[in-house]
Amino acid sequence: MARILALNPGGIGDQVLFFPTLQGLRENYPQSRLEVIVEPRSQGAYQVCPSVDEVLLFDFKAEPSLADWMNLIGIIRDRQYDIVLSVGSTSLVAILLWMTGIPKRVGYSAWLTERFLTQSVILKREQYAARMYYDLLSGLGITRPFSLPVATVKPEDSRWAEQTLATLAGRRPLLLHPGASKLAEQKGIRKLYPAAQWVQVVQKLLARDSDLPLLVVQGPDDAELVGTLKNELDERVRFVAPPDVGKLTGLIARSRLLLCVDSAPMHLAVATGTPLVALFGPTLPSRLLPEDPRFVAVVSPERNSVERIGVDAVVAAAGKLLAKSAIG
Repeated sequence: MARILALNPGGIGDQVLFFPTLQGLRENYPQSRLEVIVEPRSQGAYQVCPSVDEVLLFDFKAEPSLADWMNLIGIIRDRQYDIVLSVGSTSLVAILLWMTGIPKRVGYSAWLTERFLTQSVILKREQYAARMYYDLLSGLGITRPFSLPVATVKPEDSRWAEQTLATLAGRRPLLLHPGASKLAEQKGIRKLYPAAQWVQVVQKLLARDSDLPLLVVQGPDDAELVGTLKNELDERVRFVAPPDVGKLTGLIARSRLLLCVDSAPMHLAVATGTPLVALFGPTLPSRLLPEDPRFVAVVSPERNSVERIGVDAVVAAAGKLLAKSAIG
């Protein structure tokens, strides 16, 4: 039985984008043991990914010491993997993989990486990120057609979502997830749409359809933002804080539409086939959303100022998808 390791140091959204690659590995090596190394903040993504047998944790963002890196290499060597894939494109990552002694080492082509990898793959950053990750499979000779990420909701998470929505009498809600990871804000990537403008969006949508069930979802870093919305919106709007990624995914899967910014819930909506409207400022929708009429990006006229997106543009995009779902 082959043992396969995949390294992905990104956030939850990056893990969801990696799901097709992991599924491709599982389908090509059905009897293999497939493990991933991710940061602690991202392990929740694997609650909805049945392709993986075990999730190992390493805090890449915590400025690991030399001893930390050597310990990681020792753990990897002890597990005697046959294949490793990494989404990292630096020479440091390639050297790390070489030091593990894994026979097949696949990563992206970059300065010096070819010396330490057994197979390097051209990095095509301009495409949808899930396709970019999927290109790594070509380093193993895997040529399966690409498909979008798929999230699998566990029965207990489905039950939680059903219970949360029980008072809606079978009506599917519009979900508003206004937040994004605090790490992005700390890095100066301003993804958040102002609370005052979200309030106007919600009020205009409810003015169009006063019976529209609307839930605001609070993520781990969103207490202040959601607290502001609670103070400004009336009792027709409900608020919910899913305790983990599995339950959040179950809720998204049972919704009529997700309104959000570029964030992990956006990728979970894609992975559940839930229509979405996502607001983009500093990031590029062509790299983060597939070309699909169910998934709509509303882009700021000024790339670094998501707040420049007009309220009416958001309402119009949401209204169009809501109308399609009503017909469907």
